[in-house]
Amino acid sequence: MLRTLRQNALNWMFQRRGPESGAIVLSQRRVFILPTRQGLLLALVVLLILIGSTNYDLSLGFVLAFLLAATGIQTMLHTFRNLAQLRITAGRSEAVFAGEMALFTLHLANPTRAARYAIAVTADRNEADYVDVPAEGTATATVEIPAQRRGWLRPGRLMLVTRFPAGLFRAWSYAEPDVRCLVYPAPAAPGLPLPASTAGDGEGGDQGQGLEEFSGLRPYRPGDAPRHIAWKAVARDDTLVTKQFAGRAPVELWLRWDALPQATDVESRLSHLARWVIEAERSQLTYGLRLPADTVAPGNGPAHRNTCLRALALHGIETAQA
Repeated sequence: MLRTLRQNALNWMFQRRGPESGAIVLSQRRVFILPTRQGLLLALVVLLILIGSTNYDLSLGFVLAFLLAATGIQTMLHTFRNLAQLRITAGRSEAVFAGEMALFTLHLANPTRAARYAIAVTADRNEADYVDVPAEGTATATVEIPAQRRGWLRPGRLMLVTRFPAGLFRAWSYAEPDVRCLVYPAPAAPGLPLPASTAGDGEGGDQGQGLEEFSGLRPYRPGDAPRHIAWKAVARDDTLVTKQFAGRAPVELWLRWDALPQATDVESRLSHLARWVIEAERSQLTYGLRLPADTVAPGNGPAHRNTCLRALALHGIETAQA
């Protein structure tokens, strides 16, 4: 009961809202501020000056104390305003492999005429990216988060911190953008060789489609090799078409789930298949992927590679979580 009340109090105090889509505006209610050690030391100095001036009736001592206090109050105001009203939007995150660092991009927009300086964006409070946001301008901050497992990775709550201009106060705010990064399975170490290639797909695919003699044009399909695109026809009709060749059937490589040893666990299978996808693409082979619940038709090229790796990353993950 006490733990629930404490959690609810923290959620209310620090405005925990969960992932937020669209632009996040750091309104005044979302910015928190407290004095730093230097700020507390300044307050102690002011107090000691006031006590000494009262005991010895020193007029200049009162002037100095009030001047220092006013400086501290002005610093607090500037520190607070350095964060208030900033607009946070998330950029696109590129897919990474498990074990790498996922890079999340935040765009900070400043709608006011006052520049913002030394704003730190951090996820773990250990490493931060410091940016300056010009007046009525934007700046980009990046946050690195370890990608420990395959699937979708969200950045969680990010903290924006500033101590500008004098370091006497620390203002901070939280933002949790609704953005995610796809994490591919970590490729296994080289070892198992690629499966043997076959002529055609053996399942009613493009049989008789070869690589020797030109036989015509057909509409472009995702995964077609760029070297087979009829660029002259594209320039004339502004429509993507692909050259067809007749002759011997093309050699296709199927990367199959059941081609791996039966004793291999799920994550190891996915890692080996990821390695095969990378090796097949590097060798410029035409390859397809067969999983227990998904099949990717044969193709090649960066887009086809990413489609296969995406299927591996999301294998067995519920659609609601994806």
